[in-house]
Amino acid sequence: MFRISQYLRELAQAQATGHWPAVRERAARGPVVIWNLIRRCNLTCKHCYALSADHDYAGELSLQEVFAVMDDLKAFGVPALILSGGEPLLRPDLFEIAARARQLGFYTGLSTNGTLIDAPMAGRIARAGFDYVGISLDGLRATHDRFRRLDGAFDRSLAAIGHLGAVGVKVGLRYTMTALNAHDLPALLALMREVGAHKFYFSHLNYAGRGNIHRDQDAQHQATRAAMQLLFDHAWAAAQAGSLDDYVSGNNDADGPFLLQWTRQHLPRWEDALRQRLVAWGGNASGQMVANIDNLGHVHPDTMWWHHDLGSVRARPFSQIWNDTGDALMAGLKARPRPVQGRCAGCRHLAICNGNTRVRAQQLTGNPWFEDPGCYLRDDEVGAASTPLPPARRQRRIEVTHA
Repeated sequence: MFRISQYLRELAQAQATGHWPAVRERAARGPVVIWNLIRRCNLTCKHCYALSADHDYAGELSLQEVFAVMDDLKAFGVPALILSGGEPLLRPDLFEIAARARQLGFYTGLSTNGTLIDAPMAGRIARAGFDYVGISLDGLRATHDRFRRLDGAFDRSLAAIGHLGAVGVKVGLRYTMTALNAHDLPALLALMREVGAHKFYFSHLNYAGRGNIHRDQDAQHQATRAAMQLLFDHAWAAAQAGSLDDYVSGNNDADGPFLLQWTRQHLPRWEDALRQRLVAWGGNASGQMVANIDNLGHVHPDTMWWHHDLGSVRARPFSQIWNDTGDALMAGLKARPRPVQGRCAGCRHLAICNGNTRVRAQQLTGNPWFEDPGCYLRDDEVGAASTPLPPARRQRRIEVTHA
């Protein structure tokens, strides 16, 4: 995750005081774990990485197995759990899991489509003490309902935001941009303020699950650049106004170097200081500081790697799986620098982006270390020439082999 607002608040403070603010370094810790507790979902969204549907999936972790994994995660230093699905609210023991997470001291987030949240459910979520609830919106009404394949989905999700806000739950919007919904981004940013949401998570399309099936509909690079400029402008205005609204992005770590270019254009005095902060951030964290556990207990480098199984928490503790570099992909993801190829290897921003999101290269070429085809920076901006893509593998549905 790239915390746009965090860096722009630091820039705003530097502009106001004449010096870069002191930033407390984080202590060493385990990865943030995104946990797909259930695969069942009441929707069948076009870009779902889990390829979920509205039926039960056999073999999911029991409550006691979940509790045992949580104990291991806590001992391993995992600071945060993002409880996801499928639709996590369809799991009957979700609130028991949330209570255990709170008891163990995890920062606990809930990732939901929002369609099941009425006023009573919002009250349950508030009482459970979730630190944050993210609700996915793919655009305005017509766009969202088409993506979610359910008429009325937009109105139900929008109502959920109001219900959660009424009981004091921090809520944010989650949006994945493609060529089919990029036109709705400005309106969604305005809607964020209208409905009282305080966070906007912008996800670049990644090639996994249904996102892999529809990768030919990914927004073109110029549209991506325009979208990031828009996010930077909104975040900068919020930072100057002292607003605590958060704008973050994910699944394309070229956003870091692109923010550096934005700073060179608008606030050149602080370019070097920001560069140091971005190098400290370190770019893509798959296999390092972000992890995924799926509904069956299989561990993955992140949520977009469901087709790459690192092992099952039923066979070995997560802590052992995560530190095992016998897996070639994990060894490469944990390396610094990563063994990237093509223009990624020669990129002047490699120390910032860490080679970007490897799954796109793997899905398009079969080689996880090929240059990231989703990087929207020009050759002259990275200081290296693009390598011609090898013949693309026939676009196919990437199934989860252990499901």
